[in-house]
Formats: sequence, C-alpha cells, structure tokens
Amino acid sequence: MNQAMQALRTQTLLPGVKGLPLRAPLRQDEIAAQGYNVLDGRLSYPVAVLRQSTLDHNLAWMRDFAERAGTLLAPHGKTTMSPQLFQAQLDAGAWAITLATIPQLRVAHRFGVKRVVLANQPVAYADIESLAGLLHEDAEFQAWVLVDSVAGAARLNEVMTRVAPQRRLPVLLELGLDGGRTGARGVDAAFALARDIAAMPALALAGIEGYEGLWTGADRAADLVRVRALLEQMVALTRRCDAAGLFDGDEILISAGGSAYFDFVADAFAALDGLSRPLRRVLRSGCYLTSDHGLYHGLQQEMRTRHGAEFRHGLQPALELWAMVQSRPEPGLALLTLGKRDASYDIELPRPLQWHRPGTPAPRPLREARIAKMNDQHAYLELPPEHPLQVGDLVAVGISHPCTTFDKWPLMLLSDDGYRVVGAINTFF
Repeated sequence: MNQAMQALRTQTLLPGVKGLPLRAPLRQDEIAAQGYNVLDGRLSYPVAVLRQSTLDHNLAWMRDFAERAGTLLAPHGKTTMSPQLFQAQLDAGAWAITLATIPQLRVAHRFGVKRVVLANQPVAYADIESLAGLLHEDAEFQAWVLVDSVAGAARLNEVMTRVAPQRRLPVLLELGLDGGRTGARGVDAAFALARDIAAMPALALAGIEGYEGLWTGADRAADLVRVRALLEQMVALTRRCDAAGLFDGDEILISAGGSAYFDFVADAFAALDGLSRPLRRVLRSGCYLTSDHGLYHGLQQEMRTRHGAEFRHGLQPALELWAMVQSRPEPGLALLTLGKRDASYDIELPRPLQWHRPGTPAPRPLREARIAKMNDQHAYLELPPEHPLQVGDLVAVGISHPCTTFDKWPLMLLSDDGYRVVGAINTFF
C-alpha cells in the first residue's frame, strides 16, 4: 500500500461528510467499528451504499469472463474514480486502469497505479506536458494515449520531443463511425493517419482502439449492426497496419469494450490472429464493477439471452441509494430526501426498489411506484394512495448509469448483506 492510500485510510473525517451522522471527528478506518446500519434510520440520509459481496461477485465474474475470452481488463476508472476500487480491480487481475483525462490519470498515479490507458485525446498543451513530465519523472509508469488526427498526433509529438525526449509515447489509433464521437472515420482515413504517426519520432503506433458502447438506443437491431461494423473495421485496420509494418513494439494492442457489448468485442478480437507479433486484446469495461438497476441491467439481460447459462449468474447491481420519506403531502405522493445532487438522472430517473420502517424485521419490495421527477434535494415518489409509507420510513432506489452517481459522493459506504456498514471508499472527481 503506497503512502497516499495509507493516508486515505487514516484520514480524519469531519462533521458534514455526506451520509454520516458525525458530531465529532472520526478516522476513516474506524467507520466499521461505529456499528452503523443503513436500516436503523440513524444515518444522515440519503446515503450511497455499495454491497461488498456483490462487488466481490462482479470482480470475480468479470475476471473469469476475460480469462475465458483470452482478453485482458483495463477497466475504465472514470466510472468510480475511487482509489480503493482501482486497487480491488488490480488485485482481481486487471492489467491496467483506463482514465479519460490527465487529472484523472494523475489521481490514479498518486495512488499507485503504474499502467494506464488514456481513452481520450489530450489536446491542451498543459495536459500533454503534465503527462510527458510524469513519464520523464517515473520510469516505471506506462501510458497509452489515443489519437485520431494528424493535428492531434503532432501536438503529442512536439511536447514529447521537448519534455521527455528519452521516451516514445505509445499511441492507439482511434477508429470511429459516422455520427459517433471521436475517432478517424473509415479504414482508409485511419490507415493514412497510421502512416503519418509511424513517421513521428516521439510516438510509437502501439495498436488500434475503438468504442462501441455509444449505441444503446431503442432500435436494438440497428445498434448491433453498428457495433459489429465498428469491430469488423477495427480488425481490418489492424491487419492492414500490420501488413504495412506500421506498428512499433514487441506486440500489437487492440482495445474496445464498454460495459454494453463486451461479449461482442471479445468474440471479434478472438478471431484476430496470424499477425506478425503477439496481440494484446484489452477490454475497457468500467461499469461492470457496480452495474446498475437500469441501462446496464437491461443490457446484461440481453447478454443472458445471447449466451444462456454462461451469463445466468452474471453481473449484479451493487449500488443502492437510501433516502428517508420527508413528507406525504398528498395521498399518492411522497417526497424523499434524495435529488439531483445524489443520483444519476442523465439516462433515466432512479428506480424504487424497496422500503423499510426502522425497527421492523426486513425491507419490503416497493411495487407500483415510480420517481416522477427530482429537484436538487428532493425526489417525487408517486405510489398508490393507500400505501402505508410514512414520514421517517426509508426507501431504496437503484440508478441507471453509475458514472454520474459516483461523482456526487466523495465518500460511499460499504455494507454487508444485512446493510451493516463495514467500511467506505473515496472518490476523486
């Protein structure tokens, strides 16, 4: 454990930490000894809770999937931006951690991550200089960076030449589709860019990258056509660049894989063989660790349909938010102490899961209810007028898209299956 991680464990939490009922300072590693339980109504609600057993299950399941598929994991750390969860993923066999920005990369490095895929293209000179400086200062640190244009590659090449002339920067050529996000459009344009990169003295073309997870709309058939098209083009581009001798290094890296279609990615990459040097197949799924009760839960159901028994006990939702009923101003409405400051709402609103009255035996399912809207600090829970929910009761909700819930919680609680608090993790957004 490096010094930064040790300092995080032993830091002093002060009154005002979201979710904890602190009235005096408390060392973070003493949280478990306080006897907190989410269900007893004595925390400061809302609270964000990660169930430890589900995290452990998801870590093991994804590790086993990657091993069977012949791929490595470089999970996208921007999902959680949690050093403790980065370490859990590395301990479970992850090859690297993927980040999206230079500040995120710097956080990961501070907490001991030594191998990073930057799945984005740094263009600000300050950011490129920060990366180059880190590579110059730490000989053990490794980073792969995306590029999709000559202009972007030239900026990287200029700064690396000036700041870290002793190291060449491995870059992954990003391939995209029309209407998508970044990425060179089409195999021909990407191949021309590969030739330009190969001629830049401070860069090394290390492989090919793409991101297929953008297409998760209502037209599932059309989405899958686009996903397969991108993967086929990535494979074709890899073969073409290899045949032309453009890759630099002892191996070739090919990487894709959000949390929506990593099974398709693994299958496509498994068929790529016969290259001039070893191939490193890398999945970058990030949301697998916690999954969710919305978008990714539905996509996991689709994977179960495609694969059957192999995915039957697949990824499970680990993250819940618990709020307290603040008001029952109308028969069919309850106001919860949870809002946009606490929960994802970029894809869909939170989903009610269960409710609990402190002092009763166990939570009960919350059926025929929905969150109709949220303000900054309130959620509008619509439910049958005769429902017994009352002020002071607790309501658990699941979220859709965990990335934009983690960024709202500097500290999240870890619980056992009985909702006893057993620890905490920190986030850095």
